[in-house]
Amino acid sequence: MTFARESLMCAAPMATILPSPPKIGMVSLGCPKNLVDSERILTKLRADGYAMSPDYAGADVVLVNTCGFLDSAKEESLEAIGEAMAENGRVIVTGCMGKEAETIRARFPNVLAITGAHQYEDVVGAVYDAAPMPPSAFLNLVPERDLKLTPRHYSYLKISEGCNHRCSFCIIPSLRGDLVSRRPDAILREAEKLIAAGTKELLVISQDTSAYGVDIKHQPRPWKGEDVRAHMTDLSRELGKLGAWVRLHYVYPYPHVDHVIPLMAEGLVLPYLDIPFQHASRPVLRAMKRPANEAKILDRIRNWRVIEPDIAIRSTFVVGFPGETEDDFKYLMDWLEEARLDRVGAFRFEPVEGAAANDLPDPVREEIKEERYARLMELTARISAEKLQAKIGRTLDVIIDEVDEEGGATGRSKADAPEIDGTVLLRDAEGLKQGDIVRVEIEDADEHDLFGVPVGG
Repeated sequence: MTFARESLMCAAPMATILPSPPKIGMVSLGCPKNLVDSERILTKLRADGYAMSPDYAGADVVLVNTCGFLDSAKEESLEAIGEAMAENGRVIVTGCMGKEAETIRARFPNVLAITGAHQYEDVVGAVYDAAPMPPSAFLNLVPERDLKLTPRHYSYLKISEGCNHRCSFCIIPSLRGDLVSRRPDAILREAEKLIAAGTKELLVISQDTSAYGVDIKHQPRPWKGEDVRAHMTDLSRELGKLGAWVRLHYVYPYPHVDHVIPLMAEGLVLPYLDIPFQHASRPVLRAMKRPANEAKILDRIRNWRVIEPDIAIRSTFVVGFPGETEDDFKYLMDWLEEARLDRVGAFRFEPVEGAAANDLPDPVREEIKEERYARLMELTARISAEKLQAKIGRTLDVIIDEVDEEGGATGRSKADAPEIDGTVLLRDAEGLKQGDIVRVEIEDADEHDLFGVPVGG
């Protein structure tokens, strides 16, 4: 009996005590392209067994993915680094501001490492050095899909890095290099995986979506038995076949953009274009080193609206650019009145270290910048309110972003990108879930948002 008990005890497996993996914290600043970079970094680290920390206190090392486009963005990045240093002390800096390592080191000499934009291997290597993974075959687990920093129902899909433009106010090429396009089959494969994991909306991003594939001569790749060119039109068509909403961002108005509008009319791509016009006055556009064909653009917008009446166009503009006269600004205001864009953002010009525009003559005084900014925002708010008022009584498709406990919900129409555009606020929305796409009757509107109620089943 004693022998049997001893044998049984010897046969029982011993519990394996796993070492605790290091925890990584992440602060991601700047544009959606930076957010995609952060997701890739965290996915790689999670695949290597690292855990994620939601706060400074629980992190063995904190990553700060910086933005360096404007001086104000750089200051925000430095503040974020400072906060991470104060709260944790073990900080790795990456992103666009990594190009200015000396500036960062001067203020924060004890940061563990500094890397540049989309230098994934260097960031991960710095983490390995700062917080080594304890040896364990059980910790190195690859997640089923990439880790996401956005809600499950929408995902940013980056199709290229860098930019070939040399706009006088921009330093992106010096931060991220020239255009480097991804293979179309790789993009489509990623999109398919995202949709299988629950994505209902794909937000296509790059520095210049219209230029996609130029660097690789639009080389086709096989995809599901057919060749797909590395070209914005072909890629948009194939993405649209996957069944999710497809929203195009950062689209320069090259002539071939006209060929994407029929895809919107067919329902393959959302009737939405994010086009960074920046200005309308020819002298200002020339000083910016941007295409100066604003009159032709108005004709094209009119033609787009004939093909797809519901097309929503959002854009950004710079006021107070060096040399901008009152006549230049009035031309911009008249152009906006005629273009009647759906969503408009504006920036007061500010010098960026390394930008050619800093050396242009005739800087605009700060008080004039503020006055012009206020006038532009007042005009575009009025146009937005008029366009949204015209939607009252219509029934629109809305994707649900949030639901509350009082029976309300917040969503977006096809004309609204997350975080930057308006919302649709719903009443009597019991039973809806995040990511649902529902039909909504629009009952009211203000300058930026719509209000409605779900209809149908």
